[in-house]
Amino acid sequence: MFAKSSRRQAGFTLVELIAILMVVGVLAVVAMPKLDAGSSLRNDAARDEALAALRLAGQTALSHRRLVCAEVAPGAVTLRIASARGAAACDTAYAGPDGQAAFTANTGAATFALSPSGALYFQPDGRVTSDGAGTAVSNRTLTVSNASSITISGETRFVR
Repeated sequence: MFAKSSRRQAGFTLVELIAILMVVGVLAVVAMPKLDAGSSLRNDAARDEALAALRLAGQTALSHRRLVCAEVAPGAVTLRIASARGAAACDTAYAGPDGQAAFTANTGAATFALSPSGALYFQPDGRVTSDGAGTAVSNRTLTVSNASSITISGETRFVR
């Protein structure tokens, strides 16, 4: 009554599917740590750029004998400099190495948080304060997601 079809059905057998899933699983175990290492390198690079920007702020304040302000945003550090000696406010943008205002080329991989929050004021006399007038010396910590923190010493402007 029913005739056998001479066509074979196309597809994978259960054994072939299991073998493919095992190979994909092994590749995922090998490849995932390498992808995680890439994001860790981006966070370390963003930390290093922020560290360099803060060190530059301290050196610029000393060499130009002017106030330098560092604004820390979640993904960038921006510097401004006072246009005149003795000023208590920073009114001129200080461009980064690429000519942009932000000193970090962060693509969203790392976020920055300053503790205690607020701007950093690098004074011409080598101190870091919490205000432009230089009345309150402040030690700060800049935390970077998935990277080591940056510590700023208020009395010595030492950044590490």
